[in-house]
Amino acid sequence: MALEHAILVSLLEKPGSGYELARRFERSIGYFWTATHQQIYRVLKRMESDRWVDVREVPQYGRPDKKEYSVARPGREALSAWLSEPTEPESVRHDLAVKIRGAAFADPAALIGEVERHQQTHTDRLAHYLAGESRDFGDPPTDGLLDAERELQHAVLRGGIAYERMMIAWLDDVRATLARFETGG
Repeated sequence: MALEHAILVSLLEKPGSGYELARRFERSIGYFWTATHQQIYRVLKRMESDRWVDVREVPQYGRPDKKEYSVARPGREALSAWLSEPTEPESVRHDLAVKIRGAAFADPAALIGEVERHQQTHTDRLAHYLAGESRDFGDPPTDGLLDAERELQHAVLRGGIAYERMMIAWLDDVRATLARFETGG
C-alpha cells in the first residue's frame, strides 16, 4: 500500500487539512499505516499536482489560512483501481522475536524486562482500542441499517483488538518460558 491510498481513505471519511490528517494518523490510521507529518505533506503536495485531491483555502481568524483537502474524481478512480488489485499477504518483521531466539546464546532471563515492556505497550494499546470500540461502536444503528463505512472501520478495529490480545497471550508464554531459565529450570 502506498501512503497515497491511506490518505485517500482518510479524506473520503472526512476532508481535512494536512495537520488534521497527521493527527488522524497518530490516533487511528497510524496503528496500521504510519507516516510522519513531513511524509503526509509531501504526498499531499504530489496528490494535489496529480489532481487526486481538491484544495480549498479556509480562512482562520488570527492565524494563516489553512488548506482543506478532499478527494477529487481522479483520486477516487486511483483508489478504486488500487482496491481491485490483489494484495500479497504481509511478511512479519519482528525484532523482539529475533531477540527471543538469540537469547539462547546469552542469558535468556535477561530478556524478561524487555518482554514485559512490550506486553505493557500491547496492553495499553488494547485498552485504547477497547475504549474506542465502546465509544464509537457501542450502540447499534437505531434504524437497523448497516453503514458500510462504519462497519468496515469496526472490522479493522476488531482485527486490531484480536491482534493485541494474541500478542499479549504470546508474550505471557514467552515470559513464562524465559522465567524457567531464571530459576535454572
